[in-house]
Amino acid sequence: MVILGIDPGLAIVGWGVIDYQGSRFRTLAYGSILTPAGMETPARLALIHRELTEIIKQYKPAQMAVEELFFNTNITTGIRVAEARGVILMTGQEMGVELFEYTPLQVKQAVVGYGRAEKKQVISMVTRLLGLPTPPKPDDTADALAIAICHAHSGCSRLANYYNK
Repeated sequence: MVILGIDPGLAIVGWGVIDYQGSRFRTLAYGSILTPAGMETPARLALIHRELTEIIKQYKPAQMAVEELFFNTNITTGIRVAEARGVILMTGQEMGVELFEYTPLQVKQAVVGYGRAEKKQVISMVTRLLGLPTPPKPDDTADALAIAICHAHSGCSRLANYYNK
């Protein structure tokens, strides 16, 4: 199954596409959608929509896993990220991709085995699990691959499929 993992953001949207068959991973592609800081928010959201649409068209994922928002102290930033996340979810829906959402705690638990793992531990495990020659950059891209791995371990299991019928 081809899975697209997304780490939502306004400035950087991390994305990673993996193929998960049985218990084996094959990395198809990964990268980031970057929007310039000086660009108006509606234009940045439109850019995210256009580029994500192209990624979905190219790799044809059956499922898309998106990280849920984690709010810190900056509410303005959180609102902007929520707007980007809404565009990401809408794009997936519009393109006919089945959507799933995971918290940062769920992602860390699925990838590292510990829900309070440090970012460098997650990046190290993503690199190892996917057999990548170097850690993915930027961190948002590594996070997107971690989200895809989380979905492969959680949402693609036979037990999950049984209960989701």
